[in-house]
Amino acid sequence: MTVQPKSMATLGSVEGNLTVGEDAKIKGEGTPPKVNVSGTVTHQGDCTFQCSLSAENLEGEGDVTIQGNLQVRGRVRVREGRLNVRENMTATKVNVERSLVVGQNLESEEVDVGGSIEVGGDTKAGDIDVGGRFTGIGKVIAKSIDVGGSVTIESEVEVEDINVGGRVTVAGGRVARVDVGGAFESKNSLRFDSIDVGGAVKLSGKSTGGDIDVGGSCKVNGDIEFGDVDVGGVTDISGSAEGKSLDVGGVVRVGASLRLSGKLDVGGRAEISDELLAENVDVGGSLEARKIDAKDKVSVGGSLTARDGTNASYVEIGRRGRVAGLIHANEVLVGERARVENVYAGKITMEEKAQARNLYGESIYIESGCYISGEVQYTESLRTEEDVLFKVPPVKVEKLPE
Repeated sequence: MTVQPKSMATLGSVEGNLTVGEDAKIKGEGTPPKVNVSGTVTHQGDCTFQCSLSAENLEGEGDVTIQGNLQVRGRVRVREGRLNVRENMTATKVNVERSLVVGQNLESEEVDVGGSIEVGGDTKAGDIDVGGRFTGIGKVIAKSIDVGGSVTIESEVEVEDINVGGRVTVAGGRVARVDVGGAFESKNSLRFDSIDVGGAVKLSGKSTGGDIDVGGSCKVNGDIEFGDVDVGGVTDISGSAEGKSLDVGGVVRVGASLRLSGKLDVGGRAEISDELLAENVDVGGSLEARKIDAKDKVSVGGSLTARDGTNASYVEIGRRGRVAGLIHANEVLVGERARVENVYAGKITMEEKAQARNLYGESIYIESGCYISGEVQYTESLRTEEDVLFKVPPVKVEKLPE
C-alpha cells in the first residue's frame, strides 16, 4: 500500500508493506487509534503518524513523528532525519542519523543515534551508541553506553560500561566500568568496579567499588569504600573512607577516618579529621590526624600533627618539619632543623640543629647544634656530636617509662 505525498490517509491493518510519501499524514483506527502493518513501513521524506504504529520494520529518509506508541519487531532505520515518538517505543535495533526523542519508555537491543537521544521514561537496552548527547529521565538499564558528548540520567542506572567523551551525571545505582574524558557525577549512592576520568569525579551518599583514576579532583559527599585510588589534584571526602591505597598529587581531606590496607601517598597536604590507619604513609607536605597508626612507615616532609600520637615501625620527619604529638616507633629520624615534641623509639636519630622536647629510646644519636628542652632517657647508648644542648642532663636507665 502507498500513501501519496502531502496526503492524509486513515488506516487500520495493512497486509504487506506500507510506503509513505513526503509530508503525508496517517490516522489510525480504533480507540486509541493505531495502524498495524505486517511488513515494512518505508517513508520517503518527512511524515507523521497521528496514532500508534506497529510494523515489522521502519525505514527511510527524513523526519518521522509517531503521536502514540511505536512497536517495531525488527529494525528502525531513519536516514538524514529525526524520529520523535510521543509515547513508548520498542524495537530490536534502532539506527537514527540525527536525533531520537521518546516521550515515555524505550526498549531495544541496540540503539545507534548520530546526534542526541532524549527519553522521558525508562530505558532498557543492550548497547547505546550516541554521537552527541543522551538524556534519560527514568531508570536506565543497559549493557553499554557509548556517547561522544554528554550523558544526563535523572534516575538510577544499571549499566556495565559507560564510555563518554564529555560529562556524565547519574542519580546513583550500579555501573561496572566508567571511562569518561571530562567529569563524572553520581548524585546518590553508587556501586562500581572502576572509574577512570580525565577531569573531575563527584560522588554522593554511600559509594562502594573498586579502583578510581582521576586526572583532576575527586569529591565524595558521604562515605566510600574503594580499591586503589589515584588522583592528580585534590581529594575531598566528607565522611569516612576505606580502601587499599590512596595516591594524590595535591591535597587530601577526609571528614572522618581513613583506613587503608596499603599506602597513603600525598604530594601536598593531608587532613584527616579522625584516625588514619595504613601500611605506609608518605606525605610531601603536612599531615594532620587525630591519631596515626602505620604498620610500616610514616614519612612527612613538612608538619605532622596527631594529638593522640603517631605509631609506626619507622617515622621520618623531613628538613624543617614540625611535629605536634607523641611519636612511638621502632626507629625515628628527625631531619635537619626539624622540631618534634616527645619521641619514644628503639632507635632515634636527630640531624643537625633539630629540636625536641623529650627523647626516650634504646639507642640515640644526636648531631651537632641540636637542642633538647626536656628529658633524655636511654637504655643502651647515647652518641652526640659537638654543640648539642641539653636542658636536663641525659640519663641511662634500666627500663624506659611506660
